[in-house]
Amino acid sequence: MTHVVHPFSHRLGIIRDWKSRWFGKDRNLFVDQLRADVLVRAWLTKKLRGMFVSVIEIERSEKQYRIMIHTSRPGMIIGRGGDGIEKLRAGLKKEMHRLKIIVPQDVKLDIVEVANPEADAAIVAAMVSEGIEKRLPFRRVLKTTIEKVMANRDVLGARIQVSGRLGGAEMARREQIKRGGIPLQTLRADIDFAREKAHMTYGVIGIKVWIYRGMKFDQKTTNRTPKREK
Repeated sequence: MTHVVHPFSHRLGIIRDWKSRWFGKDRNLFVDQLRADVLVRAWLTKKLRGMFVSVIEIERSEKQYRIMIHTSRPGMIIGRGGDGIEKLRAGLKKEMHRLKIIVPQDVKLDIVEVANPEADAAIVAAMVSEGIEKRLPFRRVLKTTIEKVMANRDVLGARIQVSGRLGGAEMARREQIKRGGIPLQTLRADIDFAREKAHMTYGVIGIKVWIYRGMKFDQKTTNRTPKREK
């Protein structure tokens, strides 16, 4: 039997970087900071649901706590005149106090726009979830979504899987749609993966999305000039 490995963690240090970047000086500090990152990311994910958030990155120094929110709809988070982001920062600080997390002096929120949302697995999963929650037929949602994804020039392969009581059926089942190739065992393959849930009256429908965006090679390797044949 094989073990299924998360495509993101499988490529950490090869073509992927960590979502949280900081140094813990001792063991107790490391545990506290890791707990803070997990709770803050979970609260932001719940708060920003429906705003097509791709990834939440966290950077930490002694005095600054920087959170970068990548989204395809930055205007919904920023609000009119930056009012939305100020409310989000105030709510985040209040939640950190409630969870007994040490609040740094400077909590900075950066909103980064995703230039190519159809090639991002988290945003595609949110699109599928939104369509299913609107009670659209799930097969039509899968077909139209994967056609949008494959129309993008950066995407070489895609797979979308839904599981649960599809269409309100009594028995749960699993359906999927696939286009192109997805080389999961190749570590240089740039594969984006995301999970999402569609909350229905009869239960939760799970959504998984894989998107293959070609091979990534080291800059030194690609720029190396070939040797001349003697």
